[in-house]
Amino acid sequence: MSLLIRDSSISRKMIAKRKALGLDRYDEVWNGVYVMPPMPNNEHQQLVSRVNSIMQDVVGWTGLGDVLPGVNVSDRIKGWKKNYRIPDVAVFLKGGIAVNHGTHWVGGPDWLTEILSPDEEPDEKLEFYEKVRAREVLAIYREPWRIELYQLQADKLVLAGKSDLDEPNELKSAVLPLSFQVVAGVARPLVLVRHVDGPRQWHV
Repeated sequence: MSLLIRDSSISRKMIAKRKALGLDRYDEVWNGVYVMPPMPNNEHQQLVSRVNSIMQDVVGWTGLGDVLPGVNVSDRIKGWKKNYRIPDVAVFLKGGIAVNHGTHWVGGPDWLTEILSPDEEPDEKLEFYEKVRAREVLAIYREPWRIELYQLQADKLVLAGKSDLDEPNELKSAVLPLSFQVVAGVARPLVLVRHVDGPRQWHV
């Protein structure tokens, strides 16, 4: 269920209260509209931690680029707080188009993941990521578990593949030396991440 508040005084009070309580960490602004996403549950935060660790191992510690969980991405330098998104994990490779402005990045990450909470749809963010020219987006769905890989082709983010338990396709990144695949686990399905240049692999 969505709630639209058109009374600016009420909106300001609600936003101020969220900031005072520290609940605004993942809030975004979409073309001037303040968006309050669901608070990430424990599973969501565990996924972010694991994916971030893998990316740090493959990209960060090897000096290939920057890896950041929950970073501000905008399409503008000034007035960026009027339009920004916060991917769960973002990878900025050296030589990429994105520029670090301290408070935020302008331009799309080379790779990012969005872990979908209930009532969230990636289409709502894909248009923005396409606009800032993010090269690759991995969407992770839960209940039921599946992943979708989107890649930038001719200025459009297009679906490159899907993977779930019924069709556990291995999705190969065009940006990183990694592939992604949904596999069976004990408590829940897992995302198997493989390094294509060696035996290393991780279960997320």
